[in-house]
Amino acid sequence: MIGFLVAIALLGLASWYLYEKSQRKTFAVPPGLQAEIALPHEDEWELYHNALSLCSKKTRLCMAELGLPYRSHHIDLVETGSYEVLGRRFLAVNPGGTVPVLVHRGHPIYESHEQIRYAAENAPAGAKALIPEEPALLSEMQVWIDRSSLFGDDPIAHASESAGNAVPGLTVPLFAAMMEEIPWSRPLEGLLFHRFKQRPLMFLAFKRSGIAKLAEMGPAKAAIQRCLREMHRHLDALEQQLEKTGGPFILGEPYTLADVSWTVIFDRLREADSIHAFTGDGKRPAVTAYWERLRGRPSYREAIEEHDHPVVKRGLERIRAAKQKNPELRRALEDELPR
Repeated sequence: MIGFLVAIALLGLASWYLYEKSQRKTFAVPPGLQAEIALPHEDEWELYHNALSLCSKKTRLCMAELGLPYRSHHIDLVETGSYEVLGRRFLAVNPGGTVPVLVHRGHPIYESHEQIRYAAENAPAGAKALIPEEPALLSEMQVWIDRSSLFGDDPIAHASESAGNAVPGLTVPLFAAMMEEIPWSRPLEGLLFHRFKQRPLMFLAFKRSGIAKLAEMGPAKAAIQRCLREMHRHLDALEQQLEKTGGPFILGEPYTLADVSWTVIFDRLREADSIHAFTGDGKRPAVTAYWERLRGRPSYREAIEEHDHPVVKRGLERIRAAKQKNPELRRALEDELPR
């Protein structure tokens, strides 16, 4: 009798999983405007985004600089409380299961580097120009956007190619600290439905270890160290660029989409309590001054500071407390250790 009941329960669970799986189909989506897709919408511009998401910050910042109002749809990630990106409602907006998604007149635009260019090119007359007209400057702007963009399913594998791909490794401490207060059921849901199983597996490992034991996790420590080295290299290049142009921004006088893209890199380093490893003790004075100018802009307050998430704040507090308690952890997270 017990065996029969167990079999019925297992059959029920299997049926539930297969049904849910059929309703949560995820697949890669092409970047850019999807003119053939029409989504329900109420406003001309709508944005599906997350407070923590690096790419969401970038798109919000661009919209703030352009003065473009939008209807906001905050979508939770596992780090901020739930796997809303894997829910049926959001997958109808983006089957790729990623944020942000910018929607213009009902048509979605995927990938933040495409979104900021689209918004800048389709802003109404009178909006700030974030794209230079001079071909040489336009080409140079794209180089610096590419060097700050996050791309690929395994970004850390391409950390040498862009600061955007190096920064996820430096976010590992924040992920580990935030996962301490996220229920086990959340990453387990990801294990069932996320198309890239390595992400929920990573979050399960962080949930088990927390920030305190991060230095003992060999793969995580190695990823952090690799990304530290690569971020130093990317910021050295940025220092040289700022010295060459004389600032105040990457291309010199004009504030462009390149500066939008780099602002969020610095902000993520701030959130993960590692910004001083790259700008402290007089290192990179041009980069340091540049970051201060970026964070002093009204758009930074509107797009980033006003979207601070309490779980992120508490995660930052845990990182600082753990590093103060454990100097070895601090060294692993901030110093380039001998290989």
